[in-house]
Amino acid sequence: MTSAAEHPALAAIRGRLVVSCQAYPGEPMRDPDTMCRVARAVAAGGAAGIRAQGLEDLRRIRAALDLPLIGLWKDGDGDVFITPTLDHALAVAATGADIVAVDGTRRPRPDGRTLAETVKAVHDRTGRLVMADVSTYEEGIAAAEAGADVVGTTLSGYTAYSRPGPGPDLELVAGLARDLPVPVIAEGRVHTAEQAAAAVEAGAYAVVVGTAITHPTTITRWFADRVTRPGA
Repeated sequence: MTSAAEHPALAAIRGRLVVSCQAYPGEPMRDPDTMCRVARAVAAGGAAGIRAQGLEDLRRIRAALDLPLIGLWKDGDGDVFITPTLDHALAVAATGADIVAVDGTRRPRPDGRTLAETVKAVHDRTGRLVMADVSTYEEGIAAAEAGADVVGTTLSGYTAYSRPGPGPDLELVAGLARDLPVPVIAEGRVHTAEQAAAAVEAGAYAVVVGTAITHPTTITRWFADRVTRPGA
């Protein structure tokens, strides 16, 4: 297997922007064709890579674009729902995604496998890279030791024991980028171009932005909340 450092999908996003093209359940944009169109739109705007979820979304985006594709499958109602099992990971790999994103936290996975077992199986059976989404420094270290090719700060502030904040966890980005032998991708609450640049300055290999680019409901709410006067 090609080492992560030499993999063309990673080389293509180094120091650049990856856009997460996802919609929440029940929203009008929660449709594979719509998400594919969003992916094409952000590619036209200069995105170096795409992160997306759901098998049909991934298949359509893969067919439409040659950009590096980080794939995941959100499923289940437990704590671990980002590509929660090995079967989910193998299905994501089968869509043509270059990198399979999985939950890399310390929480137990629904199929009982360890992160290391999951990563090894994905490597052995598909040859795909694995991105571990973590929420703390300790989880990032453990994920790299488990064989993850990339570590993302995606879940910082989204586990019961991690520190939430209004913006990206730049301290976590800096600590992992300093101490890990694998690329660290900044993701989570990157709402401005300045925050994205700050993540790169903190050592991020690449930056993933989702809501601030691809989620009009939230973006509209930001503006509406600022415009609406109390008592209006």
